[in-house]
Amino acid sequence: MSLPTRQIGGHKAAINNPRISEEAKEHSRQAIDELEGQAETQQTRQGYQEDKDETRVNAGYKATLKNPNVSEEAKEHAREVLENNGVM
Repeated sequence: MSLPTRQIGGHKAAINNPRISEEAKEHSRQAIDELEGQAETQQTRQGYQEDKDETRVNAGYKATLKNPNVSEEAKEHAREVLENNGVM
């Protein structure tokens, strides 16, 4: 996770903290709006989403290999995809 994403998390925590003043919470809201508008934050989130999607796809193919109700042809396809993705 990159710095802007961590900063956003800190500001969100401040907003939800009952010990923080309303003035500080308003500052955090404004900071979140600014940080979320930055290109770096958007690129970080997009890259994380792409990595997460690839991980889920690979996990699905791995599950296919272990499922006794899946045909051998489907398992072979799953092996090929995992090998192409560098997982196996």
